[in-house]
Amino acid sequence: MSLVASFKHPVADAQYSFRRILKALSEPGVNVELPAVQSFGALCPASTCVLLTLIDQDTPLWISPVLDDEVLRHNLRFHTGAVLTNDPREVSFALAEGSLDSSTLLAFPCGDEMSPELATSVIVQVEALTGGQPLRLHGPGIESTRVISPVLPDAVREYLLNRPHRFPLGLDFMFTCGEQLIALPRTTHVEVC
Repeated sequence: MSLVASFKHPVADAQYSFRRILKALSEPGVNVELPAVQSFGALCPASTCVLLTLIDQDTPLWISPVLDDEVLRHNLRFHTGAVLTNDPREVSFALAEGSLDSSTLLAFPCGDEMSPELATSVIVQVEALTGGQPLRLHGPGIESTRVISPVLPDAVREYLLNRPHRFPLGLDFMFTCGEQLIALPRTTHVEVC
């Protein structure tokens, strides 16, 4: 199994990537560009970059069966020390794509009243960050409203429009495509335009 290179400049690129991800999370719906990296398996560069930046041996990761392959697993273990699990109920991060279904989505931990930060961050690799159903966002990090139109899996769109968890519980989402990222933390209110 061949290894794929990590960041070209590991420290500087990881720091830059972390700042870009933080910008996306603190300004929901803003499209940010991440550093170019060689993809792991079927991942886009942005998904690979997010994993290289945020995943380590203390953050269990669930991978969608469609994206899961030996190239991805081998490189994640080597570059991040990731703990990979097939049980969606025990993860800090999840990596998914268009086939993500509602039952899996609802199985991810959503935190609890005392520790809402224990919720899962779901990285969803999408076909496009534009051209989908327009969604209006409001909440922290958005001055009034912001409109986005990523091509989302049905289960994710339904979750965002009808959040089943009472705040501060819930899932945080990062949508990736190419080298681009849009994030929607659980504090963001989403409605159809």
